[in-house]
Amino acid sequence: MLNLKPTSELTLRIHQAIAQAGGWIGFDRFMAMALYEPGLGYYTNALQKFGAMPSSGSDFVTAPGMSPLFGRSLAVQVRETLDATGTDEVWEFGAGTGALALQLLESLGDAVSRYTIIDLSGSLRVRQADTLLPYAGKVRWLDAWPDAIEGVVVGNEVLDAMPVQLLQRTQGVWHERGVVSAAEVDGLGFAWQDRLTDLRPPVDIDGEHDYLTEIHLQAEAFIATLAERLLVGKGGAAFFLDYGFPEGEYFHPQRHMGTVMCHKLHQADDNPLVAVGQKDITAHVNFTGVALAAQNAGLQVLGYASQAWFLLNLGLAERMAAASLAERSQAQRLVNEHEMGELFKVIGFSTAAGVSAQGFARGDRSHRL
Repeated sequence: MLNLKPTSELTLRIHQAIAQAGGWIGFDRFMAMALYEPGLGYYTNALQKFGAMPSSGSDFVTAPGMSPLFGRSLAVQVRETLDATGTDEVWEFGAGTGALALQLLESLGDAVSRYTIIDLSGSLRVRQADTLLPYAGKVRWLDAWPDAIEGVVVGNEVLDAMPVQLLQRTQGVWHERGVVSAAEVDGLGFAWQDRLTDLRPPVDIDGEHDYLTEIHLQAEAFIATLAERLLVGKGGAAFFLDYGFPEGEYFHPQRHMGTVMCHKLHQADDNPLVAVGQKDITAHVNFTGVALAAQNAGLQVLGYASQAWFLLNLGLAERMAAASLAERSQAQRLVNEHEMGELFKVIGFSTAAGVSAQGFARGDRSHRL
């Protein structure tokens, strides 16, 4: 067998998948392989990924790594919902470095008897286990869906990393944009190719101009599966924090270039077909689609708000007032409108009506979904 570097082996596998599929695969399959191919994809290989500075070899920083006040504020909402649902377990999807889990466990104390992480990345599990060593007796890892989930589910920047399908309208005709193998100077690379499709965005896009966008069938299926598992148990709630828009903004006529972005060494680019397996690939979340998937599966929407309003409702400002100047400066990025405060949103669900959520006390935008 050839002695291939991981990235070379990943690209070879994708080329093989393209060939086996007749010369073309949808972008959702390409994205899934680029991110999650066992041992080779971006989230399953040993690259650094998470960190505050590119000098560490990291590609991006998430809110828990930016400030511990993020998790301490979210813990207020988690505690309230644990009490309301009569449960004592927290579930986290895609736990990254384990920073959020640590912040929640430190804040919640005896309110949590078990903390379950569901993560596809073996290399990140090692980092999580190291981070969470003081709570080793409470933490467990799963690599597949359990039959039932009881408790409070959290997911920070999870939905944006789920594979999407690309739809391209050209001269008024809709196509699905996929990936083909293409000759390059030093071998085979990848290129875009559009095929006619019956798929459509969930709403009509005004205008006749060419238009690229995404549909999020995998994220919506994930939410439906989560709802099923929550409803099998004795109940619970879920909170997802991510960047995105409601449907009316997501499919705005002026958003004609789509939202797929890549991140490497804290720089963003819009070409997922190069450096495959070496950088993150994301798409913004259509929160209306997520909410409808949850409702159709039997969940109640607790609220939908900007991250700024959500964290401020949970006492972030008071925690900042008691923190050092450096800590306040970092935490400010969580709520600044031009940073994470407005682009990032929070949506909450529960299995029962009548559950309140302090995080949505002010600034709830559920009516805009």
